[in-house]
Amino acid sequence: MPLPTPIVKDPNFERKRMSVRNRILFFVVAWAIVLLPFLFWRSTWFGRPLTDRELDQYIHDQQKPRHMQHALVQLGERMAKRDSSAARWYPEVVRLASSSVEEIRNTDAWIMGQDNTRPEFHQALLPMLNDPAPTVRANAALSLVRFGDASGRPQLVQMLQPAKVTAPQAGRVTDLAKVGEAIRQNGTIAKIEANGNTVEVRSPIAGRVRAFSVERGAPVQAGSELATMDPAPEQVWEALRALYLVGEKEDLPAVVAYRKSLPNMPDRVREQAVQTEKAILDRERKR
Repeated sequence: MPLPTPIVKDPNFERKRMSVRNRILFFVVAWAIVLLPFLFWRSTWFGRPLTDRELDQYIHDQQKPRHMQHALVQLGERMAKRDSSAARWYPEVVRLASSSVEEIRNTDAWIMGQDNTRPEFHQALLPMLNDPAPTVRANAALSLVRFGDASGRPQLVQMLQPAKVTAPQAGRVTDLAKVGEAIRQNGTIAKIEANGNTVEVRSPIAGRVRAFSVERGAPVQAGSELATMDPAPEQVWEALRALYLVGEKEDLPAVVAYRKSLPNMPDRVREQAVQTEKAILDRERKR
């Protein structure tokens, strides 16, 4: 049996050590790989508490709408805790109700419901019921219920119903999401191509695709219906809770549709529908 060949060190071999410069560069790159995702997450996470100074800077930062949104979320948390320090920014909250950025108006409508003692919030919410964005209208209607105001009741009923998605321009449908697919608000549901340009069609609400009115490759006209979206469970649940307080007899068909078990709808939605129907009928009997 032959002996194994011994390992002999090559006398011409020189172990190359990493230079100090390269070692520093290596550690900098390694730290960047770990640190950059953290910094990105930290900058986009609205749950990070802001100091008063940061909040004041963020809420006035016209160049960065996400900063303004972050400030509003933090204000909403203070308001929910009945923190009196939030009141100093209330004039800004009212001003942002007319922001040109949909996400700002959406968040603003929600947080104004956190302090139902302020008449200026009540007045600022009423015009938001006519906002072009359905989620802004929905949050305004929900917040108004906290003021004991049922002005947004039609919008609350609308929150229980499928939303139509229409073509923003004429062209040819090149891509479609799947029926039953969960789509976030402003998520892409279809793509339309016209003159070499592709436009992404986005869902106005969070929910699931119920059905498409067109097929891939079909021509469409601007404003024509592309799809219907079933609302997400959270939206349905919030609307049912609000209608528990302000719903009327004519709202019952929209409410009772959720009494039965539905795909992708949790039991708490069905239970809330039962309670909301009962509350509406009880109010009707007492009249």
